[in-house]
Formats: sequence, C-alpha cells, structure tokens
Amino acid sequence: MKRAAIVALSSLPLLVLACGEAGKAEKKLEKKVEAKADAKVDAKPPEARPAPPEAPSWAWTLPAGLKEPAVPEDNPMSEDKVALGHELFMDKRLSVDGSRSCYSCHQNQLGNADGRARALGPGDKELARNTPTIWNVAYNGLLYWDGRAPSLEKQAIGAWKGGNMGVGEAGLAAKAAEIGALPEYADAFKRLFGLRNGEAVQPEHVAMALSAYERTLLCGDTPWDKSTMNEQQQRGWEVFRGKGSCTTCHSGESFSDGQFHKMGIGLDDKGEGPDKGRMDATKDLADAYKFRTPTLRNVTKTAPYFHDGSTPDLRAAVARMAGGPTRPDLDSNFADRALTPAEIDDVVAFLGALDCPGSLEVVGDQAVPGITSPLAAPPTAPLTPPAGPPRKLSL
Repeated sequence: MKRAAIVALSSLPLLVLACGEAGKAEKKLEKKVEAKADAKVDAKPPEARPAPPEAPSWAWTLPAGLKEPAVPEDNPMSEDKVALGHELFMDKRLSVDGSRSCYSCHQNQLGNADGRARALGPGDKELARNTPTIWNVAYNGLLYWDGRAPSLEKQAIGAWKGGNMGVGEAGLAAKAAEIGALPEYADAFKRLFGLRNGEAVQPEHVAMALSAYERTLLCGDTPWDKSTMNEQQQRGWEVFRGKGSCTTCHSGESFSDGQFHKMGIGLDDKGEGPDKGRMDATKDLADAYKFRTPTLRNVTKTAPYFHDGSTPDLRAAVARMAGGPTRPDLDSNFADRALTPAEIDDVVAFLGALDCPGSLEVVGDQAVPGITSPLAAPPTAPLTPPAGPPRKLSL
C-alpha cells in the first residue's frame, strides 16, 4: 500500500507538469488563432467578379415568310447586345487603319453588298472574292464562299483579322481591348459579358455582339413572301421551279441550299483556276472549285455576280446558269434548261420579287474610297476621325 501510494505521489509532479505544458500549448494555439483572425480582418478582400448578367429577354419580330433563326447557347440574343453590335458594325475604328467599317462592304444602296467584283480591304487591297449581301446570314450554316466559318461569330473574327479589316491575328487582342476601353462601349461590354473592372474586352466579345446584330438582319415581307407578285413575276416563278429547276439549289428562307457546287465559274479551258473554293477550307481535292450557293435575296441589287464577280448583270447570270455546263466534270444538277429569252426575262422579273424592303440604320460617316454609293462617295481628302465628343452608347 505504502509503495503504491509513494508511486502515485511521485507521479503527481509529472502529471502537474504535463498539464502545465498542455496549458501553455493551448495558450500559444489561442494566440495563433487570434493572430490569424486579426490578419483576416485586416486583409483586403479580393475584388469579386460582377454578378453574371441577367437572363436576356428577346422576342423575335419576324418578317412574313421567315422562321426564327437558330441562336448559339453561348451567345443568347438581347436588345442591349444587338444595340452594341449595331454600333460596332458601323464603327470604322475596328479596322486596322480606321478607314472602313463592316457596313463599308454592306451598303444599303448596293443591296447591302459593295458593288465591286471583288471586295476592297484597307490600303486599297483587292481581295480574292465578291462580297455577298448581309441579309439573312442568320440562316447560313457555313459562312464565306468556301464555308470555312461554321458560325457568324467565327466569320466576324475571320473578317476582322483578315483582309476585310486588316487587323491581323497578332493585332486582334490589342484592337479588341482598344475598342472595349472606349468610353462609349466600356460599360456595355462590362454589363453584357460580366467583366471585372480593368478586365480587357476579348475579340470573342466583339464578335458575339456583332453576330447578335447581324442575326436581326432578316429579309422577308417581299412580294414573294406575301404572295403579291405581279403577272410576270408569277410566270417567272413557274419557270424557276419548273422548267428551270432552279429550286434544286435555290430554296429555303434565303433561296440557297447552303451546299457547295462546282459550276465552272472562273475556270480556264483546262478546267483550272486560281481560286480552289471549298478545297481551301477542307483540303479535300474532291472539293476543288466548289462554292457555296449564294442567296437570291436582294439579288437584283448586288451585281456583279458569282464568287469572282465575273458576270456584270443579272440577266447574263441567269442565262449563264440556265445554259448548262461547258465541261463534263461539273455539278450533276447543272444542265442546259433550254430557256427562251422571254423565259429568262420572266425569271429575272421573279427575282425582283425577292428584293428586301428594309435597310440598315446608318450611323456616322460611312464614305470609303473605291466603293461607289450615292451616300458614300469617295472623299476628296484622306479620311479622318469624326470631330466632336465620342458617341455614348445608351442601353
């Protein structure tokens, strides 16, 4: 008993010592926790990303004869985005030298094309292909004559960095940041795309706004859509869908099948030409010299015709397509339709029933040297930025 008591008593100082050490450790731990808490209180919280934009509200107002266009899930429509895209479409500052806007190649008085055989880029550089109308591009599954762009957003980037606007791949990010920092655009980009203060606008943001606006450029309400064609136009329609077999390729909202066909345009006697068409995009030899079927909306106003602008007037273009192939290796649907001169005239009259009644709302000075238009005559002096304070985009 005494021995057990002695052992127990001898262990007591060790227990007290252990408890004392534990108490000291607890106090040290408490001080560390308090220090960390104080540090958290004193530290400046990181800037929070702005709340994501509210779900956009959008209701299509569709012209007679048209269906609702498809819209990418990652670029929903909204009134504010369309308004921003409209301003950007008209802004020459998007180009490498401030000489031209998107509208420069899509002018109202030229059927919303540019009236040239081939497009004209900055520095008066002539590009390889003819400019198509901008109407109803919302229905195009693939863009450009060779179909290399799978969406309007990709097409906008391609035109911006390519020959149309001349910014180049290396300059694209800097140009987007420059445009996005302009006081008339900065707030709109921040709200629409949830950007932090100081966060640069990206090329994709600009392309998304432009594409939203372009999807609203819908051509309907024509005599064809409203069934109000005159007698000659009605005769032309019967030839168009019957003897002429034109609807084989020209159908749908835009009178285009969206496919690629080898029609022999631009080929020499050996069946070769400088523009390989669809092959440029696919690298497939079977696609050589194939080009996307163009829309026939506004076609009476968009001369000259075909991808190379080689045919100056519409009647000649109709006769060329109705006359059949000049080579055996062309599209199987291409055949001599044996149309009479009167039937060709009627088809041309029918195509006039597809003229778009609307026009784009023009913003700012859109004059560009080398592109002829009653409202865009070549200036006598080099272009300079418009005077006055910058426009504030009100959304």
